[in-house]
Amino acid sequence: MTKSKMTKIYLAGPLFSIAEQHFNSDLALFLKSEGFDVWLPQDHEPRRNTAKAIFQMDVKGLDWADMVVACMDGPDPDSGTAWECGYAYAKGKPVVCYRTDFRVSGDTKGAPYNLMLSESATARFEVPFRTGIAEFHKRMLAHIRKALRARNV
Repeated sequence: MTKSKMTKIYLAGPLFSIAEQHFNSDLALFLKSEGFDVWLPQDHEPRRNTAKAIFQMDVKGLDWADMVVACMDGPDPDSGTAWECGYAYAKGKPVVCYRTDFRVSGDTKGAPYNLMLSESATARFEVPFRTGIAEFHKRMLAHIRKALRARNV
């Protein structure tokens, strides 16, 4: 990957707690250190913090991105993140879904979470309980590369 053509990643996931925001920021920094350009929605809060302004800013980020990397943690994946994945899928952009949450949330055998999300992902992975961050990062990079090869981005 050359500096002139960095893959642009939209990092989707819940950002409602300090823990979620911290994890998102750390993941964005890691991806940037690996040569990706990253749009992290929590870093692009519009000046007018209205629902419409937030929506428009997030759509702008999705349109800018080459692909989406999305967190599927929680008892049910975040509804905003699900929408962002669907938007990217409809635009033909690769989507990598990851899950670090060991709680069961799938509604169909073989789907670790909502089947519309797991089956529409270009690549997905689940991280076993007590996996270290280095292993998570290694798996993340492998699945991003897999998704890019699958979509020839």
